[in-house]
Amino acid sequence: MDYEMKYELIPSDREGFYRVKALRDFGNVKKGDIGGYVEGEKNLSQLGDCWIYDNAKIYNNAVIRDNARVCDNARIWGDSKILNYGQVYGNVEVCGDAVVCNCANVYHNARVFGNAIIRDNAVVRGDARIFDYVIVCDNADVRGEVCICGDAMISSDKDYIVFKNWWSSGRYFTWTRSNNMWKVGCFYGTGEELIAKAYKDSEESGREYECIVKYVERILNTEECKTNK
Repeated sequence: MDYEMKYELIPSDREGFYRVKALRDFGNVKKGDIGGYVEGEKNLSQLGDCWIYDNAKIYNNAVIRDNARVCDNARIWGDSKILNYGQVYGNVEVCGDAVVCNCANVYHNARVFGNAIIRDNAVVRGDARIFDYVIVCDNADVRGEVCICGDAMISSDKDYIVFKNWWSSGRYFTWTRSNNMWKVGCFYGTGEELIAKAYKDSEESGREYECIVKYVERILNTEECKTNK
């Protein structure tokens, strides 16, 4: 071992978990501070200023390293990673093979899972759900009751639109620009597929979804015309 250990594991009140106790000062952590919960030393690197605070839990093969921070009631599990100044706090859940890194922040009640990557100062917050192979980057701010999946790339607020089904269920649904796809409840597909499905459900539903899909198509057409001028 060619480094000075920064924490030790101590017994906790939660079965299968230890708490971490700082052995020296580093970052904003003081010697003797009691941190959050881990299954073992594999979950929290002894290097850098990374730390887990409060009631946060890291387990399975999840890893916190570099100068990342995990706080409050966050849960990090599966094979997920919080790296390089990534910060996760609130009631967030990060799992699967998801990665939060490079000064990205995930907080409130957000969930990030699958193979999603949140990086480069991006923010995911509110009740956002980010999963599959989505990448959120470049100072993007994904917020509210938004659900983004598939292979979407979100680098600004213009890369997605959230709508509300005001005529029946009241639920929110999302369009993503990079792949021109729609996520509505359990449905994920193209605008044409969404319209066809909606008309099968009811005439009213079909008309409303068709109107919204056409609205987005007009936005794209207008942008294309401006680009071609």
